[in-house]
Amino acid sequence: MKKLTLSLLAPFLLALSVALPTTCLSKDMEDKVVVYSTHGEAMLEMVADAYQKETGVKVDFINLKGALADRIRAEKANPQSDVMYGAPSSVFLEMKSEGLFDAYTPTWADKINPLFKDSESYWYGTIQTPVMMFYNTEMLSEADAPKDWYDLADPKFKDNLVFRNALSSSARATYSSLLQQFEKKGELENGWKFLKDLDANTKNYYGSGSMMFQAVGRKEAAVSFMVLNSIIDNKIKNKMPLAVIDAESGSPVITDGIALIHGAKHPNAAKAFIEFAGSAKVQAQLAQKFNRLPTHPEALADSPEWMANINFKVMDVDWQALAAKQSAWMQKWDSEVKSMSKDQKKK
Repeated sequence: MKKLTLSLLAPFLLALSVALPTTCLSKDMEDKVVVYSTHGEAMLEMVADAYQKETGVKVDFINLKGALADRIRAEKANPQSDVMYGAPSSVFLEMKSEGLFDAYTPTWADKINPLFKDSESYWYGTIQTPVMMFYNTEMLSEADAPKDWYDLADPKFKDNLVFRNALSSSARATYSSLLQQFEKKGELENGWKFLKDLDANTKNYYGSGSMMFQAVGRKEAAVSFMVLNSIIDNKIKNKMPLAVIDAESGSPVITDGIALIHGAKHPNAAKAFIEFAGSAKVQAQLAQKFNRLPTHPEALADSPEWMANINFKVMDVDWQALAAKQSAWMQKWDSEVKSMSKDQKKK
C-alpha cells in the first residue's frame, strides 16, 4: 500500500480516531482486510491508515474504478476481497440480486436515511454524490450555457462538450438515468435518439476525470458533467473558472455505498472496516478533506460550509428499476451510440 508523507497525513489520522464498538473488535479479528474500491488512492490511504491505527488490522486496497463490479463477479466462486467500497447504489442493487453480498448491520445503520441504504442491510450509502453539469466561464456566459440536460443535444453545442466514457460508474449512472426519464414517458426510442444527438455534439470521451477536466481547462470544450465534489475541488484547489448548472429537470444523486462481500475470507475485519468507514466522524473528515457529501446526518455538522448551503434540484430516478437495466443499456450505448473514434481511453 502506498504511503502519504507522514507529516501531511498525521493530523488526519489523529482526527479520524474512532472508538469502534466492542462488538466490532472481535477476539477472532483477522490480521488484514481486502478492500476493492472506486475511490481515489489518497482518500483510501487516509481511511485505511486510520483504520489500521485504530484496530491493528492491515488494509490491502485496490482502486478498480469502473472495473470493480466485474472483478467481484469474476471472483464469486473464490472471493479475493472482503469489502466493496464505492460505486453507485444502482450497481450495489444489481450485485445484491446476484448474491455477491452478505447482510450486515453496523451500529450507525438506523441513523441513515432509507434513501441511502438497502432495506435488508446488504449495503449502506456513505457518500451522496450529485452529478451536475458545469461549464468554463471563460468560454461561455451564463446566458449561453445550457439550462438542462436536453439542451446538450442542441447543434449549437457541437464540439463544445467533453464527457467521461462508460468506464466511469458515475457516467454510466447518469446516461442511464437520462434514458430512464424517457422510458417513464413511454418514449425510450426518443431517449436513444437524444443520446445519439448528444454523441454527435461530443468532442471527446475520456477514461479519467483528470483528463476530462484538463480538456475543459485547456478550453478544448466548454461543457461537461461530473460529480459535484470533483467540480468543487477543481474550482477551489485548481482555480479553474467553473460554474455549476442546476439542471431544470434535476441532477442524478448517486449514493456511493459500502458492502460486505459474500464469502469474505476476513469477515470480522471487514465488518469492523464497514463500521469505521461509515461512522459520522470518518464521513465528516472525508467531507473536510475531499469534499465528499455525507449520508450520516451527524457528519454534516462538521462538514464544509458549502455543503450546508448547497441547494439543487434532484432528478427523479428509480434506482431499483435502473439496476435491472443499466448494464444492458450501457452495453448498447458503448457499442451502438458512442463514436469509438472519440474515445480517448487508449490514447
